[in-house]
Amino acid sequence: MTPKQLRIHNTLTRKKEIFSPIDPQSIGLYVCGPTVYDFAHIGNARPVVVFDILTRILRSLYPRVTYVRNITDVDDKINAASAASGEPISVITQRTTQAYEDDMTALGAYQPDISPKATHHIPEMIDMIQVLIERGYAYEVEGHVLFSVSSDVHYGQLSRRNRDELIAGARVEIAPYKKDPADFVLWKPSDDATPGWDSPWGRGRPGWHIECSAMANKYLGKTFDIHGGGIDLSFPHHENELAQSCCANGTQYFARYWMHNGHLTVNGEKMSKSLGNFFTIRDLLKEYPGETLRLFLMMTHYRQPVDLTKNLLQESQRVLDRLYGALRLTSNICVTQDNDPVDERVMEALLDDLNVPLAISVLHELSGKIFKEVNDDTKDHLIRTLKSAGKILGILQQDPEMWYKTGGMTNTQAGDITESEILQFLEQRKAARQIKDFTESDRIRGLLLDKGITLDDSPTGTTWRRG
Repeated sequence: MTPKQLRIHNTLTRKKEIFSPIDPQSIGLYVCGPTVYDFAHIGNARPVVVFDILTRILRSLYPRVTYVRNITDVDDKINAASAASGEPISVITQRTTQAYEDDMTALGAYQPDISPKATHHIPEMIDMIQVLIERGYAYEVEGHVLFSVSSDVHYGQLSRRNRDELIAGARVEIAPYKKDPADFVLWKPSDDATPGWDSPWGRGRPGWHIECSAMANKYLGKTFDIHGGGIDLSFPHHENELAQSCCANGTQYFARYWMHNGHLTVNGEKMSKSLGNFFTIRDLLKEYPGETLRLFLMMTHYRQPVDLTKNLLQESQRVLDRLYGALRLTSNICVTQDNDPVDERVMEALLDDLNVPLAISVLHELSGKIFKEVNDDTKDHLIRTLKSAGKILGILQQDPEMWYKTGGMTNTQAGDITESEILQFLEQRKAARQIKDFTESDRIRGLLLDKGITLDDSPTGTTWRRG
């Protein structure tokens, strides 16, 4: 593998392949986004972090990358949330969309180039459905339009399931109007209390799968390079996207490469509100910096399952403390530039199917060298290398001193004790230590620790940090 060749695991072929773009001058990436009816949970964040890193890598290799991540703002879950709360659907979707974007920003993820909303693309969905009917791949009955699975000889190529598995896995709705139990909804009727749009088949709303096909087609074309999402979406959502897109567009493929990240569990169990182990990103941001959550999600290879535990979150925080501790040792202000080269070993790891854990091991090695280096020029070079490597991973871009003073938390997260109050306590503790009143010194240390402030004593003085 040459340094500039990206290799990715293609779910469609079940193997790792050298990435060969359709047009090397313009890369297209589509990732399934949230259904905006409630706050995003930590599992929703994993594909965001994975494909944020992939986008950073692609942009280091190619002149133009268009990253599209949709917003599903018409869905039965949203309708149910509105009915339960009494809030208008538009209020729920606007608030939840903004919360989602804020949470993803807190995790250090760049905004996609395009974030299309499903409700803004109903005409494109209707057009695609009409084409499917005209070509014999879909049929209308009782105000519903359904995709005829048996009409597509390639159906099942992504998930590689047999017919019985396809029906069971899809949890299909058994309905008398279906020609085949496996057929899935492209359009369904809406009553007066449900959002709906006029169509050739009456007032109704789109099925979930057709939304992504229409939006990807509009912004990336009939075929594009990479489609991504969580492994739970591979069937039926991505299988159905693939089938209806190829049938409507008359193409052999939809996305050339399909990438899926692994599941997230909590203490070895599936995350569930009924089990009391359901964590929104917003909940976790009250206890941990967004960068810590990001590193936690990165420390396991993206295709493997990851288990959320308190120990792993704390370990992620300790790793960042050490790396930022190395960055503190510079004699100059170290600011990375866009054209700063990334350490070769880091890039080699990332180009090998996003092997982020291996890349992080290089960061550990660099930090170890920084702590041992006595030559200032060499040390500054190593620090710049570490910071540049962190940049492509979306970490280590904060001011190291501020990281230690805030524990990586933003002003809204950092707690109820201010910096000036902390400094006053440090002065009191310094005075106590000067008169050898170590009982008072320890009392102040304990008081600050209760407020989340850790003190580090050294021969040159005392420093503090949150966390």
